[in-house]
Amino acid sequence: MADRAPQTWVLTGSLDNFRASGERGFDTVGLKEGRRRLAEQIEAGDRVVFYVTGVQTFGAIARIAGELYEERTPIWPGKPGKREDYPWRFPAEPELVLDEDELVPAADLARELEHVRKWPAEHWRLAFQGQLRPISDSDAELIEGRMRARSRTRRETPARA
Repeated sequence: MADRAPQTWVLTGSLDNFRASGERGFDTVGLKEGRRRLAEQIEAGDRVVFYVTGVQTFGAIARIAGELYEERTPIWPGKPGKREDYPWRFPAEPELVLDEDELVPAADLARELEHVRKWPAEHWRLAFQGQLRPISDSDAELIEGRMRARSRTRRETPARA
């Protein structure tokens, strides 16, 4: 792939999957079977913002630390009754991880995010359907800023220059 500026992606997952990633220290990002083409677009240096469904919040940011690989050892529980291996994986390094009581409600940001403006205001949640999507640098900065403001414990790397 040609050299490009790092991209930020929003990864949508359940609270159980978020917790499973947290138990591992956000050292691995995994994508569903049907997301291989998107996985192939992700590069080392890209960032992943974790969006937690159900509670509709942003909870962590990790940086992709290596190349795509295939692995089917279970890490994430997936949906009840429907096993998903999330086989397209990347090594990752956490940049910012919020405690569950610090998670940033997406509703607080929805009207400000460029990505969400593609949908009618009352249906902003549709912007976070599907597992993975790229977002603009301005959306990434807005989300990160709100997350840093909510973080009491400062378990993160210094802000980007």
